[in-house]
Amino acid sequence: MVLLVMLSCYHEVAAEENSQQPQGSCVNWMAGTPGHPGHNGEAGRDGRDGRDGQKGEKGEQGTPGQKGDKGSLGVPGTIGLQGVPGISGYPGSKGERGESATIYRSAFSVGLTSRVSYINTPIKFTKIFYNEQNHYDTITGKFQCTIAGVYYFAYHLSVYASDVKVSLFKKDTAIIITYDQYQKNDVDQASGSVLLHLASGDEVWLQLYGEEENSSIYADNINDSTFMGFLLYPDLNYE
Repeated sequence: MVLLVMLSCYHEVAAEENSQQPQGSCVNWMAGTPGHPGHNGEAGRDGRDGRDGQKGEKGEQGTPGQKGDKGSLGVPGTIGLQGVPGISGYPGSKGERGESATIYRSAFSVGLTSRVSYINTPIKFTKIFYNEQNHYDTITGKFQCTIAGVYYFAYHLSVYASDVKVSLFKKDTAIIITYDQYQKNDVDQASGSVLLHLASGDEVWLQLYGEEENSSIYADNINDSTFMGFLLYPDLNYE
């Protein structure tokens, strides 16, 4: 029975397909239940790369990145050619006068060897302690300046028998005067010192002055009478 029905329906379907007529109610009545979905097919192969697109517009500048570490020092380059000498500058102002390389020396130290009582005459000290430059003359009793500058002079005299007046002379002028009042039966001393500026050729000496012929200074084995002087610093303006 079923086969007859199916054959009848088949003939109707074939007739409808040949006549291109709409399907009849028989087809809808005979439709089966939907089947289960089939399995996914295998993935297809990648397609070919597309063509490059047109270049886009330039984007905005980004913010600067952090400063990198300092690189190692490179190899020094070759020395360049010497440049053209520059124009000479104006002469500088004259500097201060410096000290001379010459060593200036002038000094003496002398003493008496006997009693001296003559007045108004240079005292002649003949005992030499130091007179390497020979600026003190034992014959005249005078120191003669050969190097202009500032000098220091000093004397220490032992007094004998009476009052003594002694003076230090420079160029026939008494610079300092010392008076010692003798004490009977005692030993006295007359002494003095001074700084003087001397020009080359100036002379300095000691002498007794006054009218007392018995005034005297002396020296013995336990008492000395001395006279000395030396250059403190030269005066270069007189060279």
